Amino acid sequence: MASQDRVRVRGVSIFRPIIYGNTAIVMTPPERERLPLSACEHTHRWTVAVRSAASAENSDQVGGADDLSYFIKRVTFKLHDTYPNPTRNVDKPPFEVSETGWGEFDIQIRINFIQESGEKAIVVFHHLKLHPWTASGEPEIPSLDLAIKAGPVHSWQYDEIVFHDPYQNFLNILTSHPVTHLPKNKRKPVPFHLAHPASLEASKGGTPEFTSQMEKEEAERMEAARQSVFAEQEKWRGILAEKERELKKLQERLAATPQPQS
Repeated sequence: MASQDRVRVRGVSIFRPIIYGNTAIVMTPPERERLPLSACEHTHRWTVAVRSAASAENSDQVGGADDLSYFIKRVTFKLHDTYPNPTRNVDKPPFEVSETGWGEFDIQIRINFIQESGEKAIVVFHHLKLHPWTASGEPEIPSLDLAIKAGPVHSWQYDEIVFHDPYQNFLNILTSHPVTHLPKNKRKPVPFHLAHPASLEASKGGTPEFTSQMEKEEAERMEAARQSVFAEQEKWRGILAEKERELKKLQERLAATPQPQS
């Protein structure tokens, strides 16, 4: 039976929806006073995480309704080099790192899967967001008083991890853990996305939540991007073919031109 478990199930694809990103909040003056001297300039407390896409009922957290440890073994967060021990390995849920800081930077997130999967790790990048969103995406840093009143800043990206031709035993593990579905209708603010500046107002007013409509829109954006790349490839393939034909004609003319006698 064990050997059968290590056979790939051809023609099968199964995915798991996840989100990755961060939530940040401005620290109050008393909180900043309690920081160690090495962090005296820090203004925000933040958490970066990898979670299931769906949010738990009545939760003040973005995502995280499902435990992902049944298929994720480790998540490694590579912080800015100025942090002590900038490479943080998290081997059990919640797959997250909490810190304090004053600046935004890119975080490398490496997701390793359980041994049964036989899958290679994947790497994504997230830009740590501390300051409130604007429609243009350009940062506008408010005063600390206004930032405290505005509440947490959320920056989350929806993604789907797709497993093609999974091993039978890994497929069994995945199917034995049903995914909590995203709500069809908007119940809370929606996560802001720069691709849709009009969603800025809809993102305000509390902890955001992903919905199945957003999942559909993200899939459509990915398909549109794929079609755009394909169209660009075809365009340059046509240009290259035309240039090759021109080159061939020039070579034929050159070959047909009488050479001067020496």
